[in-house]
Amino acid sequence: MGWELSRDAQLGLQWMTHYLTHGRNAAFTCRHLGISGQTFYRWRRRYDPHNLATREAGSHRPGRFRRPTWSLRQAAAVLALRRQYPRWGKDKLRRLLEKQDLSLSTSMVGRILADLRRQRVLVEPPRPAVLKHQRRKLRLRPWATRKPRFWRVRQPGDLVGLDTKQLHPAPGISLHHFSARDVVSRWEVIEVHPRTMAQTAAHFLEAWLARMPFSIRALQVDGGSEFAAQFEQACQRRQIPLFVLPPRSPKLNGHVERAHRTHNEEFYEVTPDRWSLPQLSRQLLAWEHTYNTIRPHQALGYATPAEFLQRFSNPKLKIQKCH
Repeated sequence: MGWELSRDAQLGLQWMTHYLTHGRNAAFTCRHLGISGQTFYRWRRRYDPHNLATREAGSHRPGRFRRPTWSLRQAAAVLALRRQYPRWGKDKLRRLLEKQDLSLSTSMVGRILADLRRQRVLVEPPRPAVLKHQRRKLRLRPWATRKPRFWRVRQPGDLVGLDTKQLHPAPGISLHHFSARDVVSRWEVIEVHPRTMAQTAAHFLEAWLARMPFSIRALQVDGGSEFAAQFEQACQRRQIPLFVLPPRSPKLNGHVERAHRTHNEEFYEVTPDRWSLPQLSRQLLAWEHTYNTIRPHQALGYATPAEFLQRFSNPKLKIQKCH
């Protein structure tokens, strides 16, 4: 005989044999064998003493399948946006589709993305490691202090976090990414420089103040040397409070730390391999504009920082477009 019962079918046959040889008592059989009544009755319905093949489990594949309910135009729009913004998820894409008069649910956008991946039409970019964590020592600061407990963060500009990350785009090449991020509005100014120095950070401070669309009450930095010396003096001249974080406390600057991950995934990992500093600076300035005026932010209810500032109840705020 070239056909044998599977292990599960043999087990079910033993159950039915016990049931038939012990008075056809289903409750006794279930207690003795330690199986549920639902399982036993399911096997008994399939039992045919003249055809042992009925003991084999059938296919669990559903008879009807859910068919795609989206149109080719909708799928093409999702694909185009995902290729333009490779790291943006279904929630952000849905917000952008609404601006194109395409009303899709978040779950449908997710199903479209999954279908595009399954068809290999959408290929995710690789994830190179371009950011490197650096540990820094805390130094005595003549102007910077710990953030006082009474300091309240309620309006844009009340507290702006600054931080840097080291980039290794290619062997032997090292660049440094500077971020200034408003805690309330998530508005961010970003630049890249060949080195981290206090003089460089002071230059970044001037550019950052010029590109922030609101006045600044205070800054928050870690204990890095790039935020000392000339940078600290520049803050003191402008009478901008400078709060320095305790050692090994990145969670206290979590807004900027999370933004580094976003820039890594949504910009550096998907930017064409053109790592000359002038070219990268131009691309980064365009990404800054996208980040502040196009990219929906989950923390802002999927509004952009520019939209958040426009709705904020402060008539003095003015939105400046970056070109």
